[in-house]
Amino acid sequence: MGIAERKIRQKEEVKASILQAAWALVEKEGWQSLSIRKIADAIEYSSPVIYDHFANKEAILLEFTRRGFRQLNEQLVAAKDKFTNPEQQIEAIAYAYWKFAFNQKEYYQLMYGLGMPGCDAVKQIPELTSFTETVSAPIKEMIAKSNNAGADSFLKLHTFWSTLHGLVSINMMGKNNDHKDELNAMVLKDFLIGFVSGIKS
Repeated sequence: MGIAERKIRQKEEVKASILQAAWALVEKEGWQSLSIRKIADAIEYSSPVIYDHFANKEAILLEFTRRGFRQLNEQLVAAKDKFTNPEQQIEAIAYAYWKFAFNQKEYYQLMYGLGMPGCDAVKQIPELTSFTETVSAPIKEMIAKSNNAGADSFLKLHTFWSTLHGLVSINMMGKNNDHKDELNAMVLKDFLIGFVSGIKS
């Protein structure tokens, strides 16, 4: 291995250690307490070393946001591909989304830390485009097969996404109780029935 290749590998290793230390801090203390200084202390480097790899803390958070949407996309595609019927696909996507949100709370809270991602976020996070394409496909197919062919698929996508995110957020903030899972399942099912029937009508 040449000097140039060794330097590239070393830089990648330091970057990986930065992200690993940052994630450990997040799991222990939460996103709000993450700082460049804490990461530097954790990997026993000076702060300038961190800045050699990431412009600021926001750049680290952006990297984790990309990773989060990448993981979410993989799970949504895997759920969707189990079915060919668009109604079953959209239901599978909803349940996979819900499962991801609660199995990967740290990622989810960062991904939606400032609310629903807007146009600027899409430009910075290309994984968001893949996400919207995955969810839009069965919605467009349902519209095409319905008696409501003039429905706005973009509006329906945002209705689906916003409502699903809202349900997740309410449950993340709520207190645990013995009947919560049962109620969640009923609410999610009720939403999906209404969403699909609204497209068909």
